[in-house]
Amino acid sequence: MKHKTVSIRKQCEILSVPRSSFYYEPVAEKPENVKMMHLMDRHVLLHPTEGVKSIVDWLKGKGYPVGPKRIRRLFKIMGHETLYRKKNLTKGALKEFVKPYLLRGLSIKSVNQVWCTDITYIPMAKGFMYMTAFIDVHSRKIMGWGISNSMTKKWCLDVLKDAIKRNGKPQIINSDQGSQYTSSAWINFLESEKINISMDGKGRATDNAWIERFWKNLKYNYVYLNPCDTGIELFEGVQKHIEYYHQKTHQSLGMSPNKMFELTRKKYAA
Repeated sequence: MKHKTVSIRKQCEILSVPRSSFYYEPVAEKPENVKMMHLMDRHVLLHPTEGVKSIVDWLKGKGYPVGPKRIRRLFKIMGHETLYRKKNLTKGALKEFVKPYLLRGLSIKSVNQVWCTDITYIPMAKGFMYMTAFIDVHSRKIMGWGISNSMTKKWCLDVLKDAIKRNGKPQIINSDQGSQYTSSAWINFLESEKINISMDGKGRATDNAWIERFWKNLKYNYVYLNPCDTGIELFEGVQKHIEYYHQKTHQSLGMSPNKMFELTRKKYAA
């Protein structure tokens, strides 16, 4: 956010925000497209297997005269990929950067054993942003996150580096097969840090369920209820929601993510 007297560096220090996450201008798009994307975001969060044809029919039923070409474009802007089995069409040049899924059958007993990451579309009052986050699977604690107006490889890597700086590094990081995670910069950094790389099976809905549950929690309990006007407002709101999420008892844990994280860390440090 531009300020006449306070530099971006100082604003980041005041807000405890890494500068790598400070991209706060919402993305501009035609109002009708923004409205449709907001509707689509709510819908596919609950129905992740819905494809282009289904969304076209669904939106037509709501009075939007759309076609497949337009919906494919909006899905691409949103960073959405329909979750269903597809043929493996990975380009040959990228095969060396696509890694196997390592979490199937894995017993996850400690913090910083497995982190999962993803990017999601964040609707705003006017326009939209993107958010990335890293969740510790054992404790469900959010280890790092950032908000941006673009889904660049550098942004994802900068948020990861900041998360590692503050929390230590995990043994495994799991992601999808998106371009941010199959880039040479991402793969080379993780390998240099001796972090094992795991990737979801193409189109599988359950391989990264932990981060998907967090997105649903964030959107239904904050984002959809509080459409923000500015990036700063969005960042501060998300920050407060995550603080509350960390302190609230998680049903599957029987305690809060913060408490689970601290108890497990002490146990393995003893």
